[in-house]
Order: sequence, then structure tokens, then C-alpha cells
Amino acid sequence: MALMTGDEKHGPAATSTLDALWVLYDRVLRVGPETAEAQGRDRFLLSKGHGPMAYYAVLTAKGFVPEEWLTGFGSYDSALGHHPDRLLVPGAEIGSGSLGHGLPLAVGTALGLRARGLGDPRVWVLIGDAELDEGSNHEAIAYAGPSGLEALHTLVIDNASATHARPGGIAARFEVAGWSVMTVDGRDHEALYAAYTAPHPGQPHAVVARVEPRHAA
Repeated sequence: MALMTGDEKHGPAATSTLDALWVLYDRVLRVGPETAEAQGRDRFLLSKGHGPMAYYAVLTAKGFVPEEWLTGFGSYDSALGHHPDRLLVPGAEIGSGSLGHGLPLAVGTALGLRARGLGDPRVWVLIGDAELDEGSNHEAIAYAGPSGLEALHTLVIDNASATHARPGGIAARFEVAGWSVMTVDGRDHEALYAAYTAPHPGQPHAVVARVEPRHAA
């Protein structure tokens, strides 16, 4: 991450996701540079696409992105923009950064896999707590639970930046819609891994990862 400069405003948005992203790519996701187009791969969608430095750093560490690209981050002719572009960034499943789009896209991805009879791939989406201010996410949450989208996993980075509080907290919003939910320390790698891999038969799964409060959506 130190090789990337020019987006310090969104630095906290990146650092708040780093541990959660690393554990996910290092120990959970069944995808790599050689399987990035494979039909049976796991899908990871970064909805929290502003401040993507941690995402680019993890993709680089895992061999998707050449390290020499990092120093050009955010420049005119760089593939690594301030919002990821799926047509330019190896391993990126969606173009993102506009808040509230990733979770609905993940629901559609899970439904598409189900319709094609692909029961093995899992779908992961990372959202920020402030994205829950967007109504599109609540429609997606309300739909996914009763639909039993077991392949769907939502990782919520909670850095206390949301404008509107959730009655009962973030976890309660998912639970009331029929999701499996776990809340963990977003810096504790073992706790993250345990939450990521917890069984949730017949339900979509949400992991709320709490990190230090920062002014970053």
C-alpha cells in the first residue's frame, strides 16, 4: 500500500478493509490468477470501491496484479483507478465505488449461478456500514433471506461511519430478514476466518467486522 499515493482522503477506507480482505483472499476464496475466468470460481465483489488501495495491494500479493502497476495508482494511464474497473483490473468482478450497488449485484450473481445449476461457487461482497444508508441494500437483504441464497456472503466493514443508526445494530438488520450473522473484531484474523467459514445451511451469511471508527464510508 505504501507504493500507492494520491488518495489520502480515502486512506482510512482502505486500511479499514485490509485485514478482512487479506484473510478472505489468503484462506477462504477459491480463486486465483489462473482460475479468474473459471466457471466454478468463487466470486468476490468489492462494493466499497472508493479507497481501493488495500484491494489492489491484496490482488498484487496474490499475483493478479503486477507490482509495478502500484506506483502509477490513480494516474491518467493507469489501470488502477480511484474506483476499480473490472475491464482493467485483473481479478475484479465489477466496477465499483458508487455506494449501494454491490450487494444487489451479488444477489443477482448468486441467482445466476443457481439458475445455471452451479451449486459450488460462493459469492462474497464487501460493503461499508455507511452503504446501509442506501435503500437498494435493504431491498437486497430483504430478498436474499427468504430466497435462501446460501451461496451469498456479505462482509460489512463497520467503522462507525454510517449517518443513520440501525435499530438493534447492523447484525439485527440481517437477522430479521432471515440471514445467518456473526459480528467479529475486524482486525482479528482467526475470528474473521471462523466467521467466514461458519456453516449456514439454507441461509445467506453476513459477517460484520468492527474496526476502529474513522471518517470513511
